Amino acid sequence: MSNWTDSIVGDRMTVDREFNDRIQSSEFTGQEWGLIMTATEFEIENADDPEAARIVSDTEKLPQIMPELENIRSQMGAMGGATGGSSGGSSGGGGLFGSIKKAFGLGGGGSGGGDDERLRAAERLTQEYADELQQHLETKGKWEQVRIAYQE
Repeated sequence: MSNWTDSIVGDRMTVDREFNDRIQSSEFTGQEWGLIMTATEFEIENADDPEAARIVSDTEKLPQIMPELENIRSQMGAMGGATGGSSGGSSGGGGLFGSIKKAFGLGGGGSGGGDDERLRAAERLTQEYADELQQHLETKGKWEQVRIAYQE
């Protein structure tokens, strides 16, 4: 299955550039988006059915990186960078210890709700990216070839 992604590296770079405006208007910074994409894998659902096949984002690893996204946001805030708003999870729960607590679900004071919202936002955005990638491949006449490569 990894060969299919190797065959579309150039297409992904094109979609990355086109999708950049969408990232800039999202709640995520470019650095956060890079981390999100590192933790996201893409699969083709219903690959054996040409009519129903579609690229989907596999985001099962995203919960593991959410504390690191918060660290990035905290560092950006500490450097005076615009972070698009405070998540409210930094009081008494920052740093390494706070990240460990959050990873084990022990963070206090409602910070989990913000993490859940950011997780859902990341999942939505990665699926939007997957849809955009598929549309790009279809437009370029590569979709059928990629779908078949996924099955091999």
